[in-house]
Parts: sequence; C-alpha cells; structure tokens
Amino acid sequence: MLSIIEQIKQGKLWDFHGGIHPAENKALSSKQAIKTAGIPQELILPLKQHIGSRGDIIVNIGDYVLKGQPLTQGDIAMCVPIHAPSSGTITAIEQRTTAHPSGLTDLCIVIATDNQDTWCHATQYPDYQDRDPAELIEAIRLAGIAGLGGAGFPTARKLQGGLGNVDILIINAAECEPYITADDRLMQDYADEVIEGIRILRHIISPKLTLIGIEDNKPDAIKALEACVNEDDNIIIRVIPTKYPSGSSKQLVKLLTGREVPSQARSTSIGVIMQNVGTAFAIKRAIVNGEPLIERVVTLTGEAFKQRGNVFALLGTPIAYLLEKFDYKADKKYPRVIIGGSLMGFTLPHANVPITKITNCILTPKRKELPLHTYEMACIRCSACADACPASLLPQQLQWYAKDKNYDKCEEYNLSDCIECGACAYVCPSEIPLVQYYRQAKAEIWERKQDEMSAERARQRFEAKQQRMDRDKAERENRFAKAATDRRQHMATAGGDDAVAAAIARVKAKQAAATDTATPTIKPAVAAAIAKAKAKQAASVSEEAIPDNSEMAALRKQRKLQAREQKAAKHAELMQQQTVTEQPPEQASDKKDAVAAAVARAKARKAAQQQQPTAATEPTAEVNSDVANDPKKSAVAAAVARAKARKAAQQQQPTAATEPTAEVNSDVANDPKKAAVAAAVARAKARKAAQQEQATAAAEPTVEVNSDVESDPKKAAVAAAVARAKARKAAQQAQSTTETQPAVDAEPTTEVNTNVAVDPKKAAVAAAVARAKARKAAQQAQSSTETQPAVDAKPTTEVDTDVAVDPKKAAVAAAVARAKARKAAQQAQSTTETQPAVDAKPTTEVDTDVAVDPKKAAVAAAVARAKARKAAQQANKVQPNIEEE
Repeated sequence: MLSIIEQIKQGKLWDFHGGIHPAENKALSSKQAIKTAGIPQELILPLKQHIGSRGDIIVNIGDYVLKGQPLTQGDIAMCVPIHAPSSGTITAIEQRTTAHPSGLTDLCIVIATDNQDTWCHATQYPDYQDRDPAELIEAIRLAGIAGLGGAGFPTARKLQGGLGNVDILIINAAECEPYITADDRLMQDYADEVIEGIRILRHIISPKLTLIGIEDNKPDAIKALEACVNEDDNIIIRVIPTKYPSGSSKQLVKLLTGREVPSQARSTSIGVIMQNVGTAFAIKRAIVNGEPLIERVVTLTGEAFKQRGNVFALLGTPIAYLLEKFDYKADKKYPRVIIGGSLMGFTLPHANVPITKITNCILTPKRKELPLHTYEMACIRCSACADACPASLLPQQLQWYAKDKNYDKCEEYNLSDCIECGACAYVCPSEIPLVQYYRQAKAEIWERKQDEMSAERARQRFEAKQQRMDRDKAERENRFAKAATDRRQHMATAGGDDAVAAAIARVKAKQAAATDTATPTIKPAVAAAIAKAKAKQAASVSEEAIPDNSEMAALRKQRKLQAREQKAAKHAELMQQQTVTEQPPEQASDKKDAVAAAVARAKARKAAQQQQPTAATEPTAEVNSDVANDPKKSAVAAAVARAKARKAAQQQQPTAATEPTAEVNSDVANDPKKAAVAAAVARAKARKAAQQEQATAAAEPTVEVNSDVESDPKKAAVAAAVARAKARKAAQQAQSTTETQPAVDAEPTTEVNTNVAVDPKKAAVAAAVARAKARKAAQQAQSSTETQPAVDAKPTTEVDTDVAVDPKKAAVAAAVARAKARKAAQQAQSTTETQPAVDAKPTTEVDTDVAVDPKKAAVAAAVARAKARKAAQQANKVQPNIEEE
C-alpha cells in the first residue's frame, strides 16, 4: 500500500464536506500590479495585532523613532513586538478604535510621520543556510511576524512547535474568499521572494515534502511560481479546485493530504504545518533583508472605489487615508466599508480604523453589488446550513443554543471547531446571521474560561501557600523538639537534671514552704495599717489612754508666732524703706512715725496677751452632769456658751480674763469631751472681750503721731492698714498660744435650759440667736468707737490734736483698733481651746419659747440679723456727721 507522501506525489487529492461556490469578483482588483500606498501624516499602531499577549511599551510620548525601530518587547513566544512603520515622533499612547468585529477600543501608539522614512539599523541573515534554526526562529519573532492569512497566530511559536514533529510543509496560496486578490497579486509580482521564503521555512523545519496549495482560478500565479521552483527545492505546486472555503487550514490539509485535524487541535498534531504565502514573503524580508513586518499587501476593491487594486500599506495607516487617496465614492443610500471579504468580513463603525497585520482587504460595495439584509426571519429547518458547513457541524442547533445562551450545549456541539467561514449564513433562505451568533457565543465562552483559569490559579496559589505554611510549621516543631531532646541528652550526660523537671520541683517546694509557714511575712506598710486600726479600736474602748501632746503643739505654735512676728517686722521695715525712697523726706519721716506707732501698739497687745494665759489656770465653773454625759447636749451647750461669751466680752474689759474663776465640776475636768465644750465657751467669751478691747484701744494713745501724718488722710490710711495687718498677726499668735493652755477661763456659767439640752435642733436655733445678738452688739460698739474722738485713756504718749479734729484720721485709728481687736480675739480663742473646762461666768437664759419651737427660733435669728444690719447702717451714718463738724 502506498504511503500518503507517495500518493501526494502521484497527484492524489481528497475532498472535504460541504462548501459553496459564491461569485468570486476577483477580477476587480487582480489586473493591476501592487502599488505603494504612501506615508500618511499619522500612523495608529494597536499594541495587539495577533493571537496572544501584547508586549511592553519601550518608548514614551515625544520620542523620535526611526523606521523599523521596535516599540514594544516581550520575552515569551506568544508575544509579538510591533515596529515603527516610518520615522516620526510619538504624539500619543491612548485608546483608539481597532479593526475588530466588536468595534471596541484598544491601547495604541500614535506616530506623527516626518515623510523622511529614515531606517534604523537592521540585522540581516543572507547566509541563513549556515544558521541554526533556533536562531532564525528568534529572528522571526523579533521581526514581529504573525500569520498574514487572517488568523494572526505568531509564526515563531508555530515553527517552534513543529520542529521535529512534522513531515509535510503546506504553503496556503488558495485565497478562496471572494474579492480578495492580495496573495494572487503577490505571487505574480514577487514569486521569487515567496519561493525564497519557502526555502527558509524548509531549512528551519526540514520536512519530507513541501506542498503549495493554490486554486485553479489563479493561472498567472501558478506560472510565476513554477518558473521560480527548482528540482532541488523539493517543492510541489498542487492545483486544487475552486471551492469555498478550501483556503481554510483544516480544509486545505484534508484536500492535500487526506488527514483530518482533530477537534480543538492544530495541524501540527498530525505532522503537518501550514504557512501563508504572505507570511513566507515576510520571512524572506526579515531574514535576508533585515526588515521587520511594517507593511503588508491590502486589496482595495468594490464598486465604490474608482481606483481598485492591491497596495503595500504601512501598518497603522488609517483606512480613511486609503479611501481618500484611491477615490472612494460612497453610496449615499448604502455607505459601507468592510474589512475582509464578503463572507468573513465585518463592517467598520467609522473609517478612522488603522490597518493591522491581519487586514488583507478593504471592500466598499454598492447597494446592488452586495445587498444588505434588512431583517431576520424564522428558521424553516431546511438543513441547507448543515449541508454547506465545511466542518460538518449543525449550525441550526448551535444557533439555537447560542441564542438561548446555553453555552454548555454550544461546547457539546463543538462550537470551537467553527471556522466562521460564513457558508451557512450565505445559503440560509431566512437570512439569519448565524456567524454573528457564533462569534458572540465564542466570546462569552472564552471569558468564562478565563475566569475559571484565574480562579484555578488563585486556588493553586492558595493551596501552595497553605502547604508551604504547614511545611514550615512542621519543620519548626521538629526543630524545637530536636533541640529539646538534644538539651535533655546533654544534661543527662553532664550529670544534671532536666530543666523542666527542676523548675516544677522548685515551684512545688515554694508552695510547700508557703503552706508550712505558720506566721506569714507581712509587709511594713500592711503592719503599720494593722497597728493603726488596733490603736483606733483601743482609743474607742478607753479614751483616757490617748496621750496628751498639747504641750508640744503649744511650743510649735509659739515658734510659728515668733517667726510670723519677725516676718511682719521685716515687712514693715521694707514698706518704710519703700516709702522713704518713693516720697519726699518729709513724707518719709511721717510714715516712719506711723509705722513706729503701729509697732508699739503691737508690742503692747502682745504683752497683754502674755498676761492672759495666767488666767487659764484658775478654776472653772460647774457644768451640768447631763450635758457632760451626752455629746450632743455638750455640743449644744458649747454653742450657747459661745454666744453668751461674746456678749459678756463686749461688756467687760480684757482685764476680766485675770479675775478668779469658779470651781469646775469634777466631771468636766475628768472628761476630755466636756473640756472641749468648755474650751469652745471660753473662745466665745474671749472674742467678746476682744471686741470690747477694740472699743477702748481706738482711744488709747501710743506713740506720737507726726503732724504730717495726722494732717494727711492717705498717710493715716496707710498707717491704719499696717496696724491692722499686725493686729491680725498678733491675734493669730494669741489664738495659737491659747490652744496650748491646759485650762479655760474660770468665769462661772449658768445652767443651760433643759429644753435646749434635750433637743439638738432647739439648741442650734438658740445658738444662732445668740450669735446674731453678739454681732449686733459688736456693730454697736464699732459704731460708737468710730464716732468718739481720740481721747487720752492712759497717760502714755501724747496724741496730736489733729487726730481728734480730723474725722478721716479718726476713722483710720478706728480701723487700726478693730484689727488689733480681731487679733486679740484670735489669741484669746487659741488660748481658750486648750483649757479643759468652760468659763464659769453666768450666761443668760435662752427663751423657752425659742428653744421649744424651731420656727420661732429661726424667726428670732432673722430679726436679730436685721437689727444688726440696721445698727451697722446707723454707725456708718455717724461718720459723715463728724466730718461735717
């Protein structure tokens, strides 16, 4: 039995299923030789003009590029670079409409040409017979060559996949589609270069047989090829019958070899590789001449063209440029421009679409030449499409599933084997655009597969990451376990114990020691807190055990008072010095005299306070036992005593503190609480005595006052302010001294009304009433003191008569006296607080009605406050009267 190669050499041909015989219309453009289209002003180069991935841009906007200079690059076989078709400047890299049935945009490089057409450096391989096939394949890839028959598959990738796997090389010269004559005219005009390109392909692939398949409707091209082929080339030119689509890859393989390409496979799987005539011509130019793919032959046909034929058009040339240059006259009722032939072509959205590597024809038919289908009718199930399908498919079923978007069924019926030849739509009596349904379904299926592939890659990456993390974790655990084992072995060999066991033993030992310890260690702070708590508890049980630190406190207060006196004296000296520096000598001497007078008064008051503590040692009066036993009653009694003490102090001189006091009840002397009550009563009496002293102190002459001071009211005011400050300080010293004394004034007090002692609220009301009365008495004493002239009470130093005459000076002296009185009262209060008993001076009785009814007591207190305000207002009115005199 003869082999297939022997059968081919004997001239045997096979046939494929289906096919049609449409009107060819090739004579419109095949009579003239190929022309040059020229250089347009602008070139638009899409980055992707082939099947596969696009390259990376290696130029920028504003760069000047030369003819043949690469604009993109890529390292993979499916990435084909593009080159500058002419010299010029890159003006934009942006989205432009491309030659695709979808009419969508793609990223493009725009070049403004300079009409110089300056070439860049080219690499040539004229001695390709001595070159390695791999080197030539790489040169073909860098030249940017892709299949020029219409598919656009990268040529280098196809050749690389056929090395050592194929025994038959087929050159496709059939060009079966109507109107297209680009390959026919190329074989007629450049047959020698086409054959030279076939020789380069034979050198790379080394096939056993090379066939050129060409239809019998191209006699001139057949003669041109036969004239260029030698016997040593081992190239057979096989003429096949004219039948559409005999130029399809699978159908041509079936015609020439009788082999069928499996579904979803390429011809290399059956030992056959196929290249187009235009691709062979581009390979010759790239290898021998060093020219990358920057132009191709394009057929300009259709009755709307006045100048029809084939031209060498630069890639990126706008179709509008070709239409204008070759006298395109559009049909007013039927303006249409088609890329490709009448069966497989598609209508352009506009004429600004560029020429690409897969553009082989521009068809501009008129209405009578190629009528437009106006509407789609229902399928009549005539099966004409199935009879015409060259791939032996069921176009009717595929159209139903594609229209229903049942893409699984489309794949089941082998939609991918459709070559989109358009034979089914050509024979359909219902004018159904079947190819459009198939293209749309293929696009959807492709997108779904891309999504599935992306998801699968993501899943694989995730699983690889998980495996890597698990592996790292296992290695880390093994490393730790090995380190622990090595450590234990090392300790065992060194005679030591396991570190973990030793740590556990230490913890257990500590716990045992903690439980065995009978008396746990207590921190010093905790022990101190416990001791304080115990001390408080012992004090509540027996208050007599509390130590008496009153003596030490009295000593501390005396030291503080002495320090304050020294500070006040220094302050007075500073004020005196400041006054001297700021004022004239006469005024400075006046202020010195005022300050000296204030200092003298302070010293006199201090001497009187030193005599006062002697009265604290005298016996005190008795206190009712009921009051002493009840703390609340004691507080009430103390409040009442304070009120009465104020009133008594206003009526008597400070010398009354030295009078002998009555006996103090033994209960009061023994009980510290009773002593505190008595001390409070004593403080109240001391305040009253200080107020009375204030009334008399205003009239006492001290040192001589300079006549300038008396005559100047401002100087007198300054001196009075200094005196008041010293009086307050002396009063505070007296108060601190009084608090350290162990006894209180011994003036006898009267019994407290039982109603007041019984009810704390009534006692509080009574105390408020007493305080109000005391304020009123103090205001009355103050007003009387302010109205009196400065009378000599004691024969000390003389007082200038100007003080008595000038009301302002009298007011200043009164203010100084009040300050001294306050200081004396504070000293008396501090002395009285330390006494254990209360004053024995009788107090006045509290009205039983006020004590019984709290509301009445509140009313009485309010009345007392009102009277006190009125007395103060009257006292203020007296001073203007004095000033008028």
